Amino acid sequence: MALETAVTFLVAGAASLFMAWSIGAGSSGSTPFAPAVGANAISVMRAGLVVGVLGFFGAVLQGANVTEAVGTELIGGVTLTAGAAIVALVTAATLVAVGVFAGYPIATAFTVTGAVVGVGMAMGGDPAWAKYGEILTLWVLTPFLGGGVAFLTARALIGDRFPERELTAVLAGAVGVIVANVGFAALGPDGEAGSLAGTLGDGLAPGSVDLPVVGAFTVGAVAVSAAVAALVAAAVFADLGRDRAGAQRRFLLALGGLVAFSAGGSQVGLAIGPLVPLLDGAAVPLWAVLVGGGVGLLAGSWTGAPRMIKAISQDYASMGPRRSIAALIPSFAIAQTAVAFGIPVSFNEIIVSAIVGSGFAAGDAGVSRKKMLYTVLAWIGSLVLALALGFSVYWGVTALIG
Repeated sequence: MALETAVTFLVAGAASLFMAWSIGAGSSGSTPFAPAVGANAISVMRAGLVVGVLGFFGAVLQGANVTEAVGTELIGGVTLTAGAAIVALVTAATLVAVGVFAGYPIATAFTVTGAVVGVGMAMGGDPAWAKYGEILTLWVLTPFLGGGVAFLTARALIGDRFPERELTAVLAGAVGVIVANVGFAALGPDGEAGSLAGTLGDGLAPGSVDLPVVGAFTVGAVAVSAAVAALVAAAVFADLGRDRAGAQRRFLLALGGLVAFSAGGSQVGLAIGPLVPLLDGAAVPLWAVLVGGGVGLLAGSWTGAPRMIKAISQDYASMGPRRSIAALIPSFAIAQTAVAFGIPVSFNEIIVSAIVGSGFAAGDAGVSRKKMLYTVLAWIGSLVLALALGFSVYWGVTALIG
């Protein structure tokens, strides 16, 4: 029995690594630097290498929220077994891998969520309607928010209404605020995430003095956020004054790095989340599984991402540095929102929507409507197909083995 259990866990782990590789090759590994590649700020191969490393660190430092949500919050009344996890992961990974080789960015969040829900329903579980409401709200709003903000930002950057140097510095300051408030498990108490602003802000209060609260933040956290924003804005403003083209490229690459880090924190949960219910009995800490998932993402980014990077950077819209910056800023904000709330989200949906929005800001700018239509159909089809396959395959396997 012990041998059978060990083999089952090994097969589940292999399925999880296959899923992680597929995600690294098709989502977290290809999308973060696609706008930078489209703007000729970095080569395709170098982008694949860099995004793999940053995605690994994001997976380890930020992956817990989405991982636990995928593993325990998508279905009620039942706990995923090792067999159910294997069926869900193999189903989702196969669909993503088909998309990678076909050159279409399949939404990994759609496939994994559909597969897990399908398997859970086949086990007799209850739909988690409240969680589905959160997920669907973000999925539906992402194209409008990401694409809309990218469109408005790109119009402002390429127009004559606002001075470009000052506007870019302000945008950099806004990114600094987000960075200061990004949650990390290492900075918070046990089981919770803490931010740089919160940690340093609390340190401003002497002894046991409690700082006043502004909304959901203390005055100290607000002060630290403002300081980080001012420093980042000043640095970018000065850099633009010395070398405008070089400064744009450096800012763009920094944004790509932040999005790549966020992708690791979000997407690793899609690969290893179904394994979470199995960890209690196996006495394996979550951080160790996060490291394993991060390695899978890294391998996928290094071996399979270049094809998808090229597809996203060139096939959806013609990108310049300013439009690429406009695309990555809302992408970073949406990604961190999803990580904070533990919502599985598709980076393909985030980045493609932002790229299309910023592309339209330049009067269509090479936006491929045909490619976009096929992509949306692939997203919807992958969700429905993953749910149907997850349910039918698990039901068929359990019926076959009695």
